[in-house]
Amino acid sequence: MLITAHLDAAFWITIISILVLLVLSAFFSGSETALTAASRGKLHSLAKQGSRGAKRALRLTDDNERLIGSVLLGNNLVNILATALATSLFTRLFGDSGVAMATLVMTILVLIFAEVLPKTYAITNAEAAATSVSAPIRIVVLVLSPIVAAVRWFVRAILHAFGVKMTDKNALTAVQEEIAGAISLGHDEGSFEKDDRDRLLGALDLKDREVEEIMLHRSDIEMIDANDDPQNIVNQCLDSPHTRLPIFKDDAENIVGVVHSKDLLRMVEKLRGKADNRKAAISKLEIMDVAMKPYFVPETTTLNDQMHQFLRRHTHFALVVDEYGALQGLITLEDILEEIVGEIADEHDKEIQLDTNKDTKGNYDVDGAATIRDLNRTYDWNLPDEEANTIAGLVIHEAQMIPNEGQVFNFHGYHFKIVKREQNRITKLKVRPV
Repeated sequence: MLITAHLDAAFWITIISILVLLVLSAFFSGSETALTAASRGKLHSLAKQGSRGAKRALRLTDDNERLIGSVLLGNNLVNILATALATSLFTRLFGDSGVAMATLVMTILVLIFAEVLPKTYAITNAEAAATSVSAPIRIVVLVLSPIVAAVRWFVRAILHAFGVKMTDKNALTAVQEEIAGAISLGHDEGSFEKDDRDRLLGALDLKDREVEEIMLHRSDIEMIDANDDPQNIVNQCLDSPHTRLPIFKDDAENIVGVVHSKDLLRMVEKLRGKADNRKAAISKLEIMDVAMKPYFVPETTTLNDQMHQFLRRHTHFALVVDEYGALQGLITLEDILEEIVGEIADEHDKEIQLDTNKDTKGNYDVDGAATIRDLNRTYDWNLPDEEANTIAGLVIHEAQMIPNEGQVFNFHGYHFKIVKREQNRITKLKVRPV
């Protein structure tokens, strides 16, 4: 009879209010999950197809901090109000014990109907849900923006007082990091083959890597002496595996041109038509008459910029210089493409081949000139390449000396044994993960 006496209009209004607030709580919870879980790429595709909801969702997610702040504020308001009404109702019905009952009942209702259920639906239908809720959430964001802005300022002031710096990450960097993370995760889960992962990540890395990291060092560059005998020059071009060769005069640092083997052969053929024999024709060859003007690039140029320069200039070959203009190496378009697709070898290439066989202890025989990036790709290692480009350079950097044959080192989780050294160069190592 006591409970029946309380079943008046106020009772039913309170019940209805609690139910409405639970629905609003479910709406806010689901909206938050949908808008944060929705793929911006898919939303962008829907927007291009004419979906207004997708366009609104994209605009809302442009400022995630304001969006989440507004949704959380609305969600907390309705949850607290619903709990207060339930506590008042149960206290009215059951006295002091109603507080505990209200806590239990509201916890169950909020957990199931205002949290788990809407969030489960939203995360399984993220794009559709985000498109649907974008219009009302946009109104909520506009209405609550002043409060959210004040809260955001207050929170940042507190964090700043504790020495926490709030910096807005570059949008392009954030997107590329998200893509790279998704690719790596896809490989770990079996969605991407290792080669596919390497190609995709290689393309993303071009803007963060410089030409000095992949250039052919000047000590390994094959050059033509402009003062050499014409017959020797022709023989050198024929014997070389390279199509283009730099030409120097008097000093190896003084690059005066670049010769293309086809241009050279065309000139030889032209001279043969004006001479009695081949030897007489070649003796009249002036190498600078067929040489192209050398193209120099700074060693700090990014691979992405250099690739665009190659395409714009319709050339595949550049000489790399440091800040003082001294020759450091050379780079080709093929070198940059290899960072994406892996090694490109033809029948004339004499590239370093990485041995995929290992001994009984798990050691790999590695050439000292092998690049760390190639080793990481081939063996799926994670050696750092910030301080050195080659495996020999990494060992020298970490050891702070030029090691002798037989010396052993352990760093970065790998075991290194120096097998062969020629003068100041480490030429052979044995490497294995520890």
